[in-house]
Amino acid sequence: MSKVVKRLICRQLVAYLQQNGLLPELLTAYRCGHSTETADLKIISDFLAAADHGEVTLLSLLDLSAAFDTGDHHILLDRLYYSFGLGDKVLSWITSFIS
Repeated sequence: MSKVVKRLICRQLVAYLQQNGLLPELLTAYRCGHSTETADLKIISDFLAAADHGEVTLLSLLDLSAAFDTGDHHILLDRLYYSFGLGDKVLSWITSFIS
């Protein structure tokens, strides 16, 4: 049941972030019609465009798969409140979920 609730909350949260322009333009996670394939194609396209202009390219990758397991939850909650405008009820639910 918790997975169903988590999925519903995720949909609502992503919809809120999209409607308010709070998601980075090139973010592919949690967006319909975007995937790792979309990200790969963007990288390849950028590499080819740079090569056409004789520019040097460099790719640096960072694995953030466990970022929320090690991050400071208070900083996360403050950021969600101040930067993204999430209300008290949503933050209470997230606090309960991560604790």
